Amino acid sequence: MSPSGEVLLLCDQDPGRPGDLRWGTIGGEVDAGETHQQAAVRELFEEIGLRVGPERLTAAFHRDEREFSYDGRLYLGDSTFFGLALPRDVEVSFEHLEEAEVGNVFEARWWTPEEVRADGRLVAPDLPEIMTLAIAAVAQHERNHA
Repeated sequence: MSPSGEVLLLCDQDPGRPGDLRWGTIGGEVDAGETHQQAAVRELFEEIGLRVGPERLTAAFHRDEREFSYDGRLYLGDSTFFGLALPRDVEVSFEHLEEAEVGNVFEARWWTPEEVRADGRLVAPDLPEIMTLAIAAVAQHERNHA
């Protein structure tokens, strides 16, 4: 989250549906032996090239399960969300994407919940609400660690 209350989202596509672009959070699966927090730190590096310590993350503020399809296969996702305060001018790099993500992740952009709702290209219909929870979690984390 930026100091002005925006959330950094990624624009990607499902390789099974080329050209169907959608905005979503940074994240991915938990590898064997990892905690959700360790996976979040790893995914930040893989997806935007950012190295941070786990202490910079908020406590988990949201969890959900949902079915989704990717590259023609159906999955049951179990998502745990963390927040992270970032400067708006943070340098983003796609150099460390996993092989399956190369060519399917296109852009990182700062959004308010209202802006992304108006855009309508959401990876999940409740993305704006999750963003609002992230903003509150980061604000609380910053107050607790000031």
